[in-house]
Amino acid sequence: MSRARIVIDRDFTVGEVPRRLFGSFVEHMGRCVYTGIYEPGHPEADDSGFRQDVMKLVKELGATVVRYPGGNFVSGYNWEDGVGPVETRPRRLDGAWHTLETNAFGLHEFVDWSRQAGVEIMEAINLGTRGVDAARELVEYANHPGGTYLSDLRAKNGHKDPFDIKLWCLGNEMDGPWQIGHKTADEYGRLAQEAAKAMRFVDPSLELVACGSSNSGMPTFGAWEQTVLTHTYDEVDYISLHAYYQEQDGDAGSFLASARDMDHFIESVVATADAVRAKGKHSKHINLSFDEWNVWYTRPEDVDSPNQVGKHGWREHPRVIEDEYNVTDAVVVGTFLNSLLRHGDRVKIANQAQLVNVIAPIMSEENGPAWRQTIFWPFARMAELATGQILQTRVESDKYENARFGDTDLVDVSATWNEETGRAAFFFANRSLEEAADVEVALRGLDAVRVTRAEVLEIPEGSDRFTTNNLERGEHVGLKPLDDVKASGGELRLNLPALSWAVVEIETRTS
Repeated sequence: MSRARIVIDRDFTVGEVPRRLFGSFVEHMGRCVYTGIYEPGHPEADDSGFRQDVMKLVKELGATVVRYPGGNFVSGYNWEDGVGPVETRPRRLDGAWHTLETNAFGLHEFVDWSRQAGVEIMEAINLGTRGVDAARELVEYANHPGGTYLSDLRAKNGHKDPFDIKLWCLGNEMDGPWQIGHKTADEYGRLAQEAAKAMRFVDPSLELVACGSSNSGMPTFGAWEQTVLTHTYDEVDYISLHAYYQEQDGDAGSFLASARDMDHFIESVVATADAVRAKGKHSKHINLSFDEWNVWYTRPEDVDSPNQVGKHGWREHPRVIEDEYNVTDAVVVGTFLNSLLRHGDRVKIANQAQLVNVIAPIMSEENGPAWRQTIFWPFARMAELATGQILQTRVESDKYENARFGDTDLVDVSATWNEETGRAAFFFANRSLEEAADVEVALRGLDAVRVTRAEVLEIPEGSDRFTTNNLERGEHVGLKPLDDVKASGGELRLNLPALSWAVVEIETRTS
C-alpha cells in the first residue's frame, strides 16, 4: 500500500476554471466527419445528416469548444469549396491525409452541427497555401452582418444571420516540414501578423491563436515561439501547443509519468512568451491554447503519407488512426487533464484530438452503433464537475522510478472549489501498476459535510490493464462507485485501486 497526503486551501487558488479547457477537435481526416458526426441515411441521422447517437455522446462528453476543420487538412483547404449548394461543390484531393474530399460537409454544416451540440466554434484558416486575402474574406463571409458581396452570399447560402465566430487559429503546425506550405518562423510570423491585422479590420472582436511548436521535441522549439511572438505579440491572444504520447517498448512507468512532460512543455512556453513580453515592453500576457493533445499510437503509415498513397490510392474517409484505448490510456489521459487544469491560469483553451473515430473518446460504425472509449470518462467527469476556482495542491506522495522521468509521484491530483455551490471536486490518478494508494486530503478553510460523488475507473475484475471497449466487447471499462470514501470536517480519506482514475466530489462549508 502506497501513501499520499495532499493539502488544499480555499484561499490558495490558481484562477477560475477556463470552460474552454474542455475542448475537442473535428478535422476532415479519416472518419471523424463522414460516418462520425455526419452520416446521411444512418438510422440515427436527422434531416441534416447529423448522427444523433453520436450527438448524444458529444453532449454527455461535455465538450465546450471544437476546433475545425484542421489540423493538417486546413493547410491545403479552400474554404469556398465547403459553401453553397452541395451538388455543385468540387471534389478535391486532400494532400495532408491523401484522401478524396467530397466537401459534402463544410462551414454551414459545421455551424449547424455546433449549435445543435451546444459548442463554441474554433475556426482555423489556411496559412499554408493561402494567406491574408482568403483569411479576411472568410471572416467577412462568416461574421459580417450583411450588405457586402460575401456576407450576402452567406445569406444566399442559407444563413442570413452572421455566424459570429470569435475564436480563430492562424494556420496549423507551420513549423512542421510535413505541413503543406511549411514556413520558417520568420516567414510564418510575418504572415500571421498581417493575416491577424486584416482579419481584425473586418471584425475587431476576434480572439486569435498563433501557431506554436508542433511538439516540444521539434528542433526549433523555443526559438520558434520567440520569433513568432516577436512578430505577432500585439496581434494575437494565444500561442498554441500540440503533444501526443504513447506507451513505447512496454515501458508503462514512463508512459504513466508523461504528464510531467506536458507540465514542462507548458511552463517552457509560458516562460518564452513572458520573455518576449518583457523584451518588447508589452502590457498584456499571451495565454496558451493546447489545441491538440491525446494518446496516439503512431505507426509508419500514420505519418508517411506518400506510403499511404502507394498502398491505397485516393479514397473517401478511410479508417485512419482509429486507436482503441485501454485502461492504462484512460489513467494517462486523466493525468493530462490534471496538468491542463493545474495550469489553468495560462492554459485557457485545450482541445483533445479528435472527437469521433480518429484517436477519439467516441467511436462509431458506419450504419452501426456508437460507443464510449475508456478515455471518455475522465474527460466527461472533469468537464462536468471542475467548476469555480482551481485550487493549488501540495502533494506528498510515495514515488516510483521510471526510465524517462526518474522519481515520480504515484498519486497525481487536481482540485476545484465552487463557492456558489459549496462543492469541491478532486481528480485522482494512481500510477502504480500493482499497489493501491491510501490518500489523505487536508482541507484548509473548508469543512466537509458529505460525499456527493465518488467514482473510479480501474481494471475490470478478471481483466488486465490492456482491456478496451469495442464493437464486439461493448463498454467493458467505465466508471463504478468508489467505496469507503470518508469526508468529515477538515479531512477527506480514500483508497485508490492500483492503476486507476477517480473523481470525488464533496459538499463543503467554509471554516
